[in-house]
Amino acid sequence: IFGINRHRAWQIVRECAERAGLPDLVNPETGKVHGVSPHRLRDAFATHAIKLNDSGDGLRMLQEQLGHANIGTTMRYRKVAGKELKEWYRKLWENK
Repeated sequence: IFGINRHRAWQIVRECAERAGLPDLVNPETGKVHGVSPHRLRDAFATHAIKLNDSGDGLRMLQEQLGHANIGTTMRYRKVAGKELKEWYRKLWENK
């Protein structure tokens, strides 16, 4: 997009994360550590977009934005958002 290669994009994102004091991310299910990266930002964007609009039209627009050939690939972000809903319900009823 801006005339930079993939490696430089990764480097810029990582430098910004370090300056902002953002820690590495830990997957609560696997315990695997993920550093902040362009791909993690892409995942965060997709998950947030699904939360805002998970209608058929919203999913198709997101599919196009992400360059997915198959809508099933885009739908995986909907599953992540669904996990957050389950966690919300768990917390809601945990205090009863």
